[in-house]
Amino acid sequence: MPTTITVSPRGTITLPAAIRQRLKLDREHSLLIIEERPDGVFLHPAMPVPIRDLSVEQMQKWIAQDEADATTVKVVKPC
Repeated sequence: MPTTITVSPRGTITLPAAIRQRLKLDREHSLLIIEERPDGVFLHPAMPVPIRDLSVEQMQKWIAQDEADATTVKVVKPC
């Protein structure tokens, strides 16, 4: 169900309480990833993971994915 929210002059937004609770963002210092897409902005919850808990293989896999993604990025200059 679409919901309209306001963006303040500083760029801050407030997510409705029901959405925060459903996504478990009602805890202190919750994180979101923001992704700009051709059809708008996509927000999704993020989970911090201490780097010491990641394997070298996992980090190398993510780096390879990022590098592959970077080759398909189209940079659009603002008007």
